Amino acid sequence: MTILVSLYETLQQRKRPEDVADMVMELLQPHLTPQELKVLDKAAAGSLKRGVHGYTSMAEMFMTAVGAEKQVKAAIPIFKLEDIDPAIYNSYANIEAFINQVSPLIQKAVGGNNFKADRLNKAQRKERGMDLSKRNYNKKWRLLKRLEEKLLTFARETRKHEFERVAKHGLFHQLDLDTFAADLDTACFIAYYTSRCNMRSEFTIQGQQRAFDEICEMLLNRCKRSGKAGWWAIAHGYASQEVLAQLSDEQKGMLLGKWTLALQDIAAMLEDVWSYSNINRDTMVVKAGNDSSTWNNTAGAWNKARDHWMHLIYALGMEDMLDKLCFGKVLRLMAADVVAWHYLTGGKLDPNTGVWNKLPLPWEVFNGRAACNRQMVATACQDAGMDAEKSGWLAPRLHGVAAFRPTPQLVHGVTVSNPFLATVLKKHGYFSGKQVTPLSPENN
Repeated sequence: MTILVSLYETLQQRKRPEDVADMVMELLQPHLTPQELKVLDKAAAGSLKRGVHGYTSMAEMFMTAVGAEKQVKAAIPIFKLEDIDPAIYNSYANIEAFINQVSPLIQKAVGGNNFKADRLNKAQRKERGMDLSKRNYNKKWRLLKRLEEKLLTFARETRKHEFERVAKHGLFHQLDLDTFAADLDTACFIAYYTSRCNMRSEFTIQGQQRAFDEICEMLLNRCKRSGKAGWWAIAHGYASQEVLAQLSDEQKGMLLGKWTLALQDIAAMLEDVWSYSNINRDTMVVKAGNDSSTWNNTAGAWNKARDHWMHLIYALGMEDMLDKLCFGKVLRLMAADVVAWHYLTGGKLDPNTGVWNKLPLPWEVFNGRAACNRQMVATACQDAGMDAEKSGWLAPRLHGVAAFRPTPQLVHGVTVSNPFLATVLKKHGYFSGKQVTPLSPENN
């Protein structure tokens, strides 16, 4: 059970597929056929546990929002508070509770942060029985104002990091331990497939590795044969008509509701980022001033949520609704050097860009401010020389099977063969697009 719990914890992490495969090997080895062992060992043999170096240069955790521990720690002596552990203020609810608890001490209204209009003057403080100097009062007032600003920032950063996870592996990280661990084969498939989904993008024009590889296929086939697979759990991150066919209409409806709510939240973030980023819609090539990391993570989350939504629409036999409502994909921003590389090798602008440019912005369609339907999407795809269904614009995206390929050590997307060298290059800013600190004995 300890290994199974550790496997569950990888859903919140960014472990290499090789390391997750090694954990799967420990759990499943007695139950695997020789052929299945051979397939799984393609990945497990490259785990850090079995390797020479024993470490990776790449972070094994997703980024998380920074809470208000620092601000609360500063507030404790200023407000003369006792029995407060600043470390617990790494959640929205706890930060909000602290603000609501402390604000009345100086009779500050939560949300009243106008420096001129919302502070109490000397007479007002005296009238309310507050024996505080102007300096002391202002210090406390400003601190609470910063805490409220921190709360808003924390909420936004939390959403951004949630969308990063959704973009990678859907809703797998939202599964509880009991649901995940109810069936061993299901747990192993979900954990390994999640690790494949979480792989970082490579700097290439050849296309990224597909997440669903031959090991995923073998593990999913075990689920199919077992007769007790947790299809509800699998459907949270791996949507296919074959998987969804195992669910009841009620379960499909529940998932459709989850993904629709996710789309609503993602749409709001996309519109916000679009409003201040001045993105070049014609080319979708990144330029100075674009919040490209937030945009690309959120666009990825939208496309993942939309793909699951589309799968569920078809699984429920509701595809006729696309005749009235069909919101499109959201394109990521592309690095100018990658685009230039495409052109140098005889390529051209991604045809999806043409479809993107001809359709209303997806969040406007989702929110009912613009109209888009199946025919509009089909026409835009036809004009761009694309198959509307095979490209995923009008039908669920199909999942192919890729051959397993070892996870590369990456420095800003560039493959580096040695993890120690990758660590050094990353430390000195190589391939980051920023000022490089030259390698020298003094700097290492």
